[in-house]
Amino acid sequence: MSTDESADGGPLIAVLSGAGVSTDSGIPDYRGPRGLWRRDPEAEKLVTYDHYMSDPEIRRRSWIMRRDNPARQAQPNAAHRALVDLERSGVPLRVITQNVDGLHQLAGLSDREVLELHGNSRMVVCTGCADRTSMTAALDRLAAGEEDPDCAECGGVLKSATVMFGQSLEPEVLGEAVAITKACDVFLAVGTSLQVQPAASLAGLAVEHGARLIIVNGEPTPYDALAERVVRAPISTALPQMLAEFQRHDGAR
Repeated sequence: MSTDESADGGPLIAVLSGAGVSTDSGIPDYRGPRGLWRRDPEAEKLVTYDHYMSDPEIRRRSWIMRRDNPARQAQPNAAHRALVDLERSGVPLRVITQNVDGLHQLAGLSDREVLELHGNSRMVVCTGCADRTSMTAALDRLAAGEEDPDCAECGGVLKSATVMFGQSLEPEVLGEAVAITKACDVFLAVGTSLQVQPAASLAGLAVEHGARLIIVNGEPTPYDALAERVVRAPISTALPQMLAEFQRHDGAR
């Protein structure tokens, strides 16, 4: 199975985490019954690349949204901590996350153990020269009166270091996600609608390569029929219980 196995050949658990993992940290989801895109479809323009690049007013509103984003003050919840406990128990674990909040790392997982499909909102990138700086520094400029701070290196348009609608995932990141998915023994999709491609297709790919698929989500997903187990329960309760079970059974061997 690859370098992601433990020294004793223990089974690898891959976790695809979505917005539902972070809702108990005070970060709203996007596509659920009360998700942001359902409540305010216009808000989607603020994270759509073409709108953002072509409309200075959209950029100004986007910076206000970043300033007020609850993820900036959010802390890991029981679901994030349960994944850390699982990793520290010795079970081989890789987290593939659709989230951009950095809470998996803040909870204690290393950057190597977390693959961020859609980037990280705690950083800012220049669309011109690709220079990366901290979101905190950019928001300090906003507080000082700059409504649409530009790149200090080249004057280019700055954006959060996240994948916006209309942008493709970085090929290297997607390639690593595919490799992890093909190698894993258990693929656990948690708090994700499994509607956003190509991330959603990883669930089907895992099954094709012999992994057990387990889905923990409040709403039905397009991949429920492929799953060995589907759990409809609060994630911060269900996931710690499930991962504790995995520890008792040596990674659900």
